[in-house]
Amino acid sequence: MSHSGISRRGFLGTLGAGGLAAALPLGAKNIATPGMRPRPSLSQLAWQREELTMFVHFGMNTFSDREWGDGRESPSAFALSKLDARQWARAAKQAGFGSMILTAKHHDGFCLWPTATTRHSVAASPWRDGHGDVVREFTDACRAEGLRAGLYLSPWDRNHPTYGQGDAYNDIYIAQLTELLTHYGRLFELWFDGANGEGPDGRHQHYDWARIHATVRKLQPDAVMFSDAGPDLRWVGNEHGSAGATNWSTVDPARVSAPGANDPWTTEALQQGDPDGSVWRPAETDVSIRPGWFWHANESSKVRSPDNLLELYFSSVGRNSKLLLNVPPNRDGLIDAADLAVLSAFRARRDELFAHDLLRDARTVHRNDSLEFELAKPATFDVIRLQEDIAHGQHVAGYRLQAHDGSDWHTIHWGNTIGYTRLARIAPTTAQRLRLLIDFAYGSPRIARVALFRDPRTSGMRKRSDDHGDA
Repeated sequence: MSHSGISRRGFLGTLGAGGLAAALPLGAKNIATPGMRPRPSLSQLAWQREELTMFVHFGMNTFSDREWGDGRESPSAFALSKLDARQWARAAKQAGFGSMILTAKHHDGFCLWPTATTRHSVAASPWRDGHGDVVREFTDACRAEGLRAGLYLSPWDRNHPTYGQGDAYNDIYIAQLTELLTHYGRLFELWFDGANGEGPDGRHQHYDWARIHATVRKLQPDAVMFSDAGPDLRWVGNEHGSAGATNWSTVDPARVSAPGANDPWTTEALQQGDPDGSVWRPAETDVSIRPGWFWHANESSKVRSPDNLLELYFSSVGRNSKLLLNVPPNRDGLIDAADLAVLSAFRARRDELFAHDLLRDARTVHRNDSLEFELAKPATFDVIRLQEDIAHGQHVAGYRLQAHDGSDWHTIHWGNTIGYTRLARIAPTTAQRLRLLIDFAYGSPRIARVALFRDPRTSGMRKRSDDHGDA
C-alpha cells in the first residue's frame, strides 16, 4: 500500500477490565490521515459477536428435488406431517449457534406463510389442511430456544404474474415484506438474494432497493440487511465458506452499488473490503453443510465432516466474517440424523480446541512498541486467536506475533487484518515469552484479545498455507 503521512506513534494504551486493552496503539506506523474510522452500529456489533447463524433452506424445492424451482410446481406437492421447527432450533442452539434464517420464499415464489399476495403458498397446500404457517412455527421455535430469528425473501419470483412489470411487482414484493416485518415479531436479519432472472412471461424485473431498504428501516429498525451491496452486511463473494485472507469490514459503497454484479473487481471488493472505505459493512460467509442448499436424498452421505466445519470456522469467523451455515430439513420437515451428528461433533471440536487459553494467566507487559506476555513456564501451542475491539472500528493493517527462544525474538505468525477475530494455525511452537507488534494501523488500534491454544488433534490437521506461520 502507498500512503502519505506515515509517522511513528508512541504507546498510548492501558489495560482495561475484562479485556486486554481499552486502547493499544503499540507504536504502529499510522498509514492514514487522522479522523474518525467507520464504526459498527449496535445491531452490526451484536451480529458479528454472535459468530454463527444457521441458514434453513426449506420449501417447494425440498419436495421437487431441485435447487431452483420454475414456479410451476403445484402447492399440493408441499405435503408433510412431521414438521418440527423446534427440532431445528434445538439443533442450532446445541451446536452453539445464536440465530437462524429461514427461506420464507425462494425463487419459485412459493411462500411459507399464508400471504394475501398470492395463492402460491402454504394456504393452498394440504399441510395442516391449508392452515399452516412455517414462518410462524419457525419464529416461535427460535424464541422458545433463545435464538434470534431472521428471514430470507427472494426478490426473484418465477411464479407471480406481475413479475417483470415494474411497479406492479414491486408493490407485491413490498406487501410480502411488510407482512413478514409486521406479523412475526422482532427479526434480527433480512437476507436479500441478488438473483434476478426471468418471470413467468420471460421478462426481468428492476427491483426497487431503496424502497425495500426504507421499508425494513421503518418497520424493523434494529434489523440488519444483507445483500451483495448491503446496506448493513455484504456477501463474501463465494459460497465455499472462505472470507478473504485480508478482510476489512469497511467498504467503498460505489464498488458494489447494487446486488447481482459479477466481475473480478466486484469479487475482490466483496472478499477484501476497503481499508479506506467510508461505510461499515462486514462480510457474511454462507456455505451449506451439504453439496446443495436444499435437502436431497442422494446427498445424505455427503454431509461435511466436523473437522471440515471447524476449518470453515477458521476461514470465516477467523477471517473477520460471520459463518452462515445452511442445514436443510428433509421432506418430513426434520433435520436428518447425519446432519445432527455432525453439528454436535462440530460443537464438541470447538469446545475441545478453545477450552484452555494458554495466555489466560500470563503476565502482560506494555512496552513502547509491543505487548509482551510471559508465562509461568514454557507452553506448546499451534493455534492463535487475535481480536480487535471493533466497537471502535477496525484499524490493524499489519502485525507480527513473535516468540523468544532465550536469546532473541523470532516471528512465528504475521498478517494484515485482524478485525473481530483472526484465527491461525501454525506449526507447534514452544515458548515462555511472546510479543505482539502492530506494524501498520489506521488510527489507534484497540486490541481486545490475544490467545493461544493447543489443538489436541493437530496431527490430523494441515496448517493453512495463507496463515503465514512460517514467516
